[in-house]
Amino acid sequence: YLLLKPPPPKICGTRRGPPITAPRIRLRDGRYMAYKEQGVPKDLAKHKVIFVHPFSGSRHSLLQISQEVLEGLSVYMVAFDRAGYGESDPFPERSVKSEALDIQELADQLQLGQKFYVVGLSMGGYPCWACLKHIPHRLAGVAMMAPVVNYWWPGASKEISGEAFSSRPLGDKITLRIAHYAPWLMHTWSKQTFLPSFLNGIGKEKFMNKMDLEITAARKNAGIPHQETAIQQGTSESLHRDLAVGFGKWDFFLANAGVPVHVFQGDEDNLVPVSIQRHVAEKLPWINYHELPGVGHLLDFVPGLNDKVLTTLLAS
Repeated sequence: YLLLKPPPPKICGTRRGPPITAPRIRLRDGRYMAYKEQGVPKDLAKHKVIFVHPFSGSRHSLLQISQEVLEGLSVYMVAFDRAGYGESDPFPERSVKSEALDIQELADQLQLGQKFYVVGLSMGGYPCWACLKHIPHRLAGVAMMAPVVNYWWPGASKEISGEAFSSRPLGDKITLRIAHYAPWLMHTWSKQTFLPSFLNGIGKEKFMNKMDLEITAARKNAGIPHQETAIQQGTSESLHRDLAVGFGKWDFFLANAGVPVHVFQGDEDNLVPVSIQRHVAEKLPWINYHELPGVGHLLDFVPGLNDKVLTTLLAS
C-alpha cells in the first residue's frame, strides 16, 4: 500500500509547500490558478490568446512570440499553470471537461471577452480538444502544436492507433497502458529505471530526430529556467494526473468544430507518431493540417514557427 500510495502534494502557500510568487485567480471550487501574461495590455488588445502548456511545463512555457508580431497584431497572451503544476492547486477530480472549464473561468475572471483563442503545445493539446467539445461557443479559433493523441480515442481507427502505439518504445507503451487502465500504479511505475520511457527521461535522446537533438543540446548549454518549479508540488497531481486524463477514457469524437482549427506536426516526431496525426486530420476534414518536413517534437523551439502559428491562427 505504501509503495502504491504517492506522497501528498506540497501545496503552494502552505507551511510545507513552495512560496506563492505569481498572480493567481480563485476558481469556482476554491482552487487557485497561477498565470503569466505577455503582449500588449489586454484592454488595448484586438486578440486575446490563452496558451496551454505541455507535459512537465508551466505558465513559464509561454510561447516566445516576437514583439513585432505581438504589437503588430495587437495580441494579449496569457499562460496558466494547469491543476497541480507550478503554483496552481492540485485537483484530484481533474478530467477532460474540467480542463475546458478552467480555461473558460480564466478567461472570465481576466475579462477576456466572449470569444478568445486557445493554443496548446504537445500534452497541452487535449485541453484544446476539451474546449472544442465543451465550450465551442467561447472560441474564436484553436491551434495545436504536436498535440499528443489519445490512442484510445473513440472514432479513431483501431488499426492505425494500434500501429502508432506499437511504434513506441516498450517503456512508453507500459506507461501509457498504466495511464489508461491502472493510473493508481503510476507512482510506483515512475520509480523504475530499467526501461527507458518519456516518464523517467532515460535514453530519450535515442528517440529524437536531428533537429530535436540540436535543440536539446542548446537548451542544456543555456540552462532550462523554471524546469523544477513546474513539478514543485509533486509529480502525482501534475505529471501522473496529466497522463491519466490525457490517455484516459474519452467519451467524444468531434463531428464539427465550428471554428478555425490548425494542427502543426513535424513529420519526424518520434513522440507523437505522424501517422496517427495524419489519420486524425483525415477523419476530421475541418482541421487545417500543417505538416513540417524534417521537424521533430520540439516545435516551440523551431526558429520562426511560433510567430507563424500565431499569425496563421489569427488570419483564419
